[in-house]
Amino acid sequence: METICIFNQKGGVGKTTTNINLCSYLALQGKKILTIDIDPQGNTTSGLGFDKKKINLSTYDLLTSDISIRDTIKECELINNLYLVPSKMELAGAEVELINRSNRENILKEKLKEIEGEFDFIFIDCPPSLGILTINALTASTSVLTPIQCEFYALEGVGQLVNTIQLVKKSLNKNLEIQGIILSMYDNRTKLCNEVVSEVKKYFNDKVYKTTIPRNIRLAEAPSFGLPIMLYDDKCKGAEAYEQLANEFLERQRR
Repeated sequence: METICIFNQKGGVGKTTTNINLCSYLALQGKKILTIDIDPQGNTTSGLGFDKKKINLSTYDLLTSDISIRDTIKECELINNLYLVPSKMELAGAEVELINRSNRENILKEKLKEIEGEFDFIFIDCPPSLGILTINALTASTSVLTPIQCEFYALEGVGQLVNTIQLVKKSLNKNLEIQGIILSMYDNRTKLCNEVVSEVKKYFNDKVYKTTIPRNIRLAEAPSFGLPIMLYDDKCKGAEAYEQLANEFLERQRR
């Protein structure tokens, strides 16, 4: 069982879109997938059709109380084989509540031991910041999957991203590796976009996925309907890209 953290300290790069749609296409291929929404905004939760007002136990309860992770796992009714630990806004308060807790960086890692071997893959959707929530996700993960937006400022954050992962690897999780880099919001008509792609590939070499995620209106619309792209418009370019990404992800796993 591999636990993969979807992480980039920069916001608006497509982390949640990637999490929702990669998980959905992997589940469609028969893989048993759990996604953990550890972002207080809860966009993965609503993007998979869950009403946050109706959720009792969430990631907040998982991190701040003694409950089992099994009590928080919900079955996604939209897609077979897909399960979610949902998030709510109250999770934002967990940062403060956990500040004096001993071993606070390892809470999620310890909870995940209860379900070891029960899922093919676990994906954790992180907030765009480096607080205790993200540290828990990185400590609990075997690898990091990073969406990088094809724009100038994306390159500025790459060094910071690598430093963060190295820091966590050194002090909290010696096995943590970068699983892959996903280039998102790609538009091959612009010179800047292609320059960014070239620079990212130079920096990360074969860690960069061949599949790129295009700028796509249908992809941007889908979350507001609480649907993964495959159920909103499975013929659009965004859907085709995420299906291809899921295939490439599995191919890399086999290698």
